[in-house]
Amino acid sequence: MVYIFLCLGLLILLAGGKFLVDGASSLALKIGLSQGLIGLTIVAFGTSSPELLVSIYAALEGKSDISIGNVIGSNIANISLVLGISAIVFPIKLNSSILKVEYLVLLISSFIFYFFSYNGLISRLDGVILLVILILINTYFFFKLRKINLSDLDDPEVLPLPIWKSLLLLTGGVLGLYFGADMFIENSVEIATIFGVSERIIGITVIAVGTSLPEMVTSIIAAINKKTDIALGNILGSNIMNILAIIGITAVISPIAVSDLFLNQDFLWMLGLTIVLFPILKSGNKVSRLEGIFLFGFYITYILIII
Repeated sequence: MVYIFLCLGLLILLAGGKFLVDGASSLALKIGLSQGLIGLTIVAFGTSSPELLVSIYAALEGKSDISIGNVIGSNIANISLVLGISAIVFPIKLNSSILKVEYLVLLISSFIFYFFSYNGLISRLDGVILLVILILINTYFFFKLRKINLSDLDDPEVLPLPIWKSLLLLTGGVLGLYFGADMFIENSVEIATIFGVSERIIGITVIAVGTSLPEMVTSIIAAINKKTDIALGNILGSNIMNILAIIGITAVISPIAVSDLFLNQDFLWMLGLTIVLFPILKSGNKVSRLEGIFLFGFYITYILIII
């Protein structure tokens, strides 16, 4: 039964994230926000909402290894597993702004994350700083979007719902995320206990991949449809959101303890992979199928080593 409840919790989490995205996007359109801005802010935050609820719930329950493992594991999975599979499906092309803006923000955010964790605790002040950086970045995107033709953007489809339906979806999404996170965390920990696996391993494998499913599905579908800029933007954007928003909000609510194992192993894997991504993106301004296979192999190697 524990496996059934684990899967059920994950499904509730994913459904909650979908409801939250649909409700928030529709409501934003009602109050006059552009779909392009919605895609970079509300929808991006919504697809990362499973990670957010899992990390907050785990931190409040004193399971900080799951909070940190969830974010680090998701970032590693997004770059190696999700981008790798997407590139294997169809080579990922990119424009120059990806390297100048999104990748640079991700690289700097990753090192700030490591720096804040180095003393073994991400404090409330650290969380506030991460959120301030997030606000500044979103402000930059807001003014950038005003200077371009929004009709050229591949924005998510947003249903023109009445305000009451949007609010209903928002409420249902929040409730789904809360109860889904509760069920997912409790049963993951129980499985870890049964097999003698640490919460750290569960956090950076099962939970990280599970909560990254929205990004995975979005990127693979985008690659299949040959909208490769969406696939790459989704991956980099999610990783930035995981660090600045997820860790930031979680730390403000409850400071996060960081164990030496994360500092000496998993952080180094995450940072190394983020650095290795630069020459991959720079070579021909694309991620080829061969490079996709390399990234996928990187993830398999990482999992085999930590287990």
